[in-house]
Amino acid sequence: MSRDVQFDEPPADGAMRLRVDDLCVTRGGRLVLDRQSFSLCAGQALVVTGPNGAGKSTLLRALAGLLPCAGGSIALVGGPPDVELPQQAHYLAHSDGMKSALTVEENLDFWLRYLAQKPDPRSRTVDAALAIVGLGHIAAAPIGVLSAGQKRRAALARLLVAFRPLWLLDEPLTALDRTSREKFAVAMREHCASGGLIIAATHEPLGLDEASSLALGGAS
Repeated sequence: MSRDVQFDEPPADGAMRLRVDDLCVTRGGRLVLDRQSFSLCAGQALVVTGPNGAGKSTLLRALAGLLPCAGGSIALVGGPPDVELPQQAHYLAHSDGMKSALTVEENLDFWLRYLAQKPDPRSRTVDAALAIVGLGHIAAAPIGVLSAGQKRRAALARLLVAFRPLWLLDEPLTALDRTSREKFAVAMREHCASGGLIIAATHEPLGLDEASSLALGGAS
């Protein structure tokens, strides 16, 4: 992995640092991740690649606190000392995490209130987030009637309405057309510019030319 940044003490500038050392994760009795290590500083992005079954989703779920670690350590330093890593991260999985019966606006309003620990000037209003992903004109439409691409854009807007420094993205470009991908690339670059960190598992280019990369091995 290129541009790996090492650190041992909490940074004096208060900026975020994420460090993963010798991470091991098992699923169903099988070792999926074996001693994976990397680090990121605020403003950086990491693109995780590899074939199906290599452990990309497993890595993100472990970072999000959804899977236990069989070994190694995960440390996020430089943020609020009383807030654990999962509460400082957005995890976007294959599922969009939206209620079909609620409107686009109602879904985002729910996530804003649920996810926002406290006001942050980097959070976007629901209207602003919808404008960024190009859904302002259908804010009052139920999620259930949207196309797959529109549902994905609504899910991406969830990242914007409640600022959290670490974005964990699992195939975020699924179902997006070229214009939507370009808009999301801008949003990711702006997130990094505001001091955020991004770890994205993907088979496709994200438009983050300065991102580091981590290639996981083949399936066993």
